[in-house]
Amino acid sequence: MYCESKIWLALSLLFVANYNQYYVHAESKVPCLFIFGDSLSDSGNNNNLATNAKSNFKPYGIDFPAGPTGRFTNGRTTIDIITQFLGLENFIPAFANTSNSDILKGVNYASGSAGIRDESGGNSGAHISLGLQLENHRVIVTQIASKLGGLKKAKQYLGKCLYYVNIGSNDYLNNYFLPEYYPTSTIYTYEQYAEILIQELTLNLEALHYVGARKYVLVGLGSLGCIPLRISDGSCFQPLNSASLIFSEKLKSLVDQLNNETSINSKFIFVNSRTSAVIDAKGFTVKTVACCAFGSYGECIHDQRPCPNRREYVFWDENHTTDAWNKVIATIFYNSSYPDSTYPMNIKQFVEQNIKMESEFIKEFISQSNRLYVDE
Repeated sequence: MYCESKIWLALSLLFVANYNQYYVHAESKVPCLFIFGDSLSDSGNNNNLATNAKSNFKPYGIDFPAGPTGRFTNGRTTIDIITQFLGLENFIPAFANTSNSDILKGVNYASGSAGIRDESGGNSGAHISLGLQLENHRVIVTQIASKLGGLKKAKQYLGKCLYYVNIGSNDYLNNYFLPEYYPTSTIYTYEQYAEILIQELTLNLEALHYVGARKYVLVGLGSLGCIPLRISDGSCFQPLNSASLIFSEKLKSLVDQLNNETSINSKFIFVNSRTSAVIDAKGFTVKTVACCAFGSYGECIHDQRPCPNRREYVFWDENHTTDAWNKVIATIFYNSSYPDSTYPMNIKQFVEQNIKMESEFIKEFISQSNRLYVDE
């Protein structure tokens, strides 16, 4: 029994040492954050691609400390602001710019014009689809395994990280509702297409699970028919809103389904981008017009002077929102108590719940080891 108690004590000390290494030294609520998505989250992965979906030039980044970086807004993206809420010291680097970065803190794989389906967004040029983003993540996982001493330790570490997946807009904007390039709308109904997207997304989530992901934030689609590029005569394009809403409803149902699958030992939450269509927009006086002068794809024109009162604008260009609006949405994702906005809980509750569970496990683990030691 004495030998057993020493083993328990040694294990408990080792466990606490590992916990201290990954948690106590930092004030962040998660040790790392991995980001998958499209231009709403891209922070520079498209800069060197042959594509029209680029934003590494002025006036993009006019309110970002580093200037134009490849973010499709004047300042921070929604996930940049959530990163700050989580207490992470720095913004998560783009996969294309990880050479001198601490990949143990996370990587951003998002790519402008990317979709769940490989072909979505191809009309704009080269992009990194969700499937290719996962391939890039496997490269990073291999590097993390090398740093931590093996794939098993890497998976244990990655299981503590937050995985943010915000994708699907281009499967509608630059696929289903672009019949001059894609036949999708002639093949599938709204319902059928949403189901196909959910099935493919689920396969990608399973692939993430295989390499260690356990905590996911899945982001629903916004009111895509209400972006300036799709507004006509002051009215939203309702067919696009209706189709994308079906996807979001199925995504929310998927969260329930996956949370009930106890065998996968993972947790999911759903956050609702569509909130932007109905929340109080006090202070935003311009809601349907872009802040910057825009070109044929709705992007800002190089070096053109944007609106001076951009804090009052919802939209930065014809497709993307301003830093000011992104802060509103990030705050909803992180703090909202409304189930229509965050389900079954918000991001803050999600990460704090995990911290509490891990803390209680540690206390119980140490308590057991101490009881065994005292018994001897």
